[in-house]
Amino acid sequence: MLRARQKIGKYRILGRIASGPLADVYRAFDTIQKTRVALKIPKSGDATGEEEFLHEVQVATRLKHPNILSVLNASYIDNHFVIAMELGVESLADRIERRTSTARAMELAAQALAALAHAHEKKIIHCDIKPENYILFPGNQLKLADFGFAKVSLRTLKASGSGTIDYIAPEQAMGRPKFQSDVFSLGLVLYRLFSGKLPEWPFEWPMAGHDRLASRVRPEFTEFLRKAIQLDPSKRYRDAVQMQSAFERLHSHARRQKRAKPRNGGRGESSWRQMQWREFQRKYRKVLHTSHQCRRCEGPVSESMQACPWCGFDNPARGSESLFASTCPRCERGAKNDWNYCSWCYGPGFVEETSRRYPDKRYTSRCSSSRCRGSLMPFMRYCPWCRTKVKKPWKLPGSRHTCKACKWGIAREFWNYCAWCREPVRRD
Repeated sequence: MLRARQKIGKYRILGRIASGPLADVYRAFDTIQKTRVALKIPKSGDATGEEEFLHEVQVATRLKHPNILSVLNASYIDNHFVIAMELGVESLADRIERRTSTARAMELAAQALAALAHAHEKKIIHCDIKPENYILFPGNQLKLADFGFAKVSLRTLKASGSGTIDYIAPEQAMGRPKFQSDVFSLGLVLYRLFSGKLPEWPFEWPMAGHDRLASRVRPEFTEFLRKAIQLDPSKRYRDAVQMQSAFERLHSHARRQKRAKPRNGGRGESSWRQMQWREFQRKYRKVLHTSHQCRRCEGPVSESMQACPWCGFDNPARGSESLFASTCPRCERGAKNDWNYCSWCYGPGFVEETSRRYPDKRYTSRCSSSRCRGSLMPFMRYCPWCRTKVKKPWKLPGSRHTCKACKWGIAREFWNYCAWCREPVRRD
């Protein structure tokens, strides 16, 4: 095992990333090109492992795609076979453990599919699809790695049941991997990404986490995943190329529905509504941070709103790209990494991600608890530090009107419903 600050060839070891039964992976610094890289080094004396890594390099060299991890160099250094690769931030397995918005999860799913589809186009079966083998880079770019078990599809395919047991397809476990085996494994990865749960044998529907999955995505996407996880390979997508096409059709259909004009409104009403929304945005966008659209009527809404002020729809910004670094796994509204609780839905405590406190210009008030006095942002329902309910009604700057039910500030000249309690707004 190599130690920090030890040199091997032109690389200086910075630390160990992971250690497996066949190899160790290190974070290192290339002293010539002045870049950070990941070094994969087989365990000494493991001839079988070295053969697999030679195979991995040869396969990865054939694949050139923005979502597939590049091998920068491979050579023998000081009696070690060393593979130098791009250094990512973390694996998808690490990212899944934290709060992820539906929009961000969809973005990651699209990249995961694109990588595997490219490999299948080149007639390569990965055979070890799992979250740990997807590496995340800055800008939320996802790359598929670890082609050590990959098989080239020929007329007759000889292979073992290599792979990770939690994500392995039944036929692959019996030594008969197919393109559909990768489809099955990726289906389980995406199911876990959206539901937070990894299903187990016998994969009977509905599986663990189905309720969370159904609350986050459309029924068509649930069926998309269900087809990928069928036990019978003939009932799955033929390969990742066909799976990617199905995914893109779902997205195209969703975009067409979003752009479609309302059936019962007509051009006049639509035009009037757009003018109303533009006027509202000019006056309140900066105050309310209404940078999202309602999932039903597409009106301007913010993450903090409990209901759409235009149509009354519950949690109207759910699934949108958050303005915060993270999101609450329960309501999917924005959250900062240093918060202890969700400020909007009274959700359970978050897993501690950092001990650092981050300043924010949006903090304008203080918690009423004398033991806490934590910073608050406008329209928070609960203190993110101690979970105390905010009792003093929030006022809306620029408006003197308040909801008659909850007493919070409202834009009465624009809204049909109170965005904080869904009470109909009366203008009489």
